[in-house]
Amino acid sequence: MLTRWGRRPAHTADGRGRLLATHPGRLLAATRPARLLAAIGLVLALAVVAAPPTVTVAAAREGGIECPIGQNDCDVWDDDPGNPGNPGGGNPGDGDGSSGGSGTCQWNGRVIACYDDLLGWFNNGDGCYYKLSQPQPEGTPEGKQWYTATCNGGDLGTQHEVLLDAPPPGYGTPPDPEELARRALASISLLPPRATVAPRKSIGPGLVGLPVWMWASPGKAYFGTLEASASDRGLTVSIAAKVDKIVWDMGNGDKVTCRGPGTPYDPKGPKAGGPSPDCGYHGGYAKADTYEIFATTHWNVHWTGGNQSGDIPQTRTSGIIQVQIDELQVVTR
Repeated sequence: MLTRWGRRPAHTADGRGRLLATHPGRLLAATRPARLLAAIGLVLALAVVAAPPTVTVAAAREGGIECPIGQNDCDVWDDDPGNPGNPGGGNPGDGDGSSGGSGTCQWNGRVIACYDDLLGWFNNGDGCYYKLSQPQPEGTPEGKQWYTATCNGGDLGTQHEVLLDAPPPGYGTPPDPEELARRALASISLLPPRATVAPRKSIGPGLVGLPVWMWASPGKAYFGTLEASASDRGLTVSIAAKVDKIVWDMGNGDKVTCRGPGTPYDPKGPKAGGPSPDCGYHGGYAKADTYEIFATTHWNVHWTGGNQSGDIPQTRTSGIIQVQIDELQVVTR
């Protein structure tokens, strides 16, 4: 008979390689598939656990911008989707923190905001901010306009009025909608999945060929939809972030893709002993071993604004979960 996890029964095989079970005074037939499914109820019942994984993942992740494990938010300003963001950073173009434009304006070797609500637009050519004077003085020549110039990178002590026949370079440059989308993205948290499996090594081993259940904590922070917006110079960009799929790496080269968080295993539920209805490794493992499983959520951040739209991919990866798989061993005596 099957013993409790942690104690292996004595075993042997018959002449045709079938595994048989020891039982006092009688010979048990080889276990049938129906009894295998009944056995999974015991195996999985002891495997359910609600605690999140605590071991970090060292494996490479797939596509998009990703955060280091244990860090919920990262530098989403990185334009190279293949590189992880640096902890705690922001866009270097934000400079002194005032509302900014494209992040390409510089003065005396430092990056500054291309637009300031008080000073106006920055001209890289002369180091001055320009803002249209309001109201325009009487007698302003036709075709010209007065501007308040704040030079020396925005030093208020250098303010003066200047008459120009055309806006200075950089004046009125609209914000980049995708930059605003990334600014909105930086204001929300896309959490890594809190992944759980049954069976689980910390509780007890599973059996070769039996289904494995996988699931992750549901909720907006883990799967979306999360919404946010950012505004600058009259333009507002809105984002909606949600998980398109969660990919489970089963530790043996196999990957399982699920479209939602999955169903927690219930040892007393109607599906106990069978495969997961929506997120499982149905065929189970082919050989006994210890496997390391982790899950990666693939987010899509869709943004709209300024008569434009686009998508920003993101990934978040769980910690490692170990699963120990043993063979189903039965003998005769």
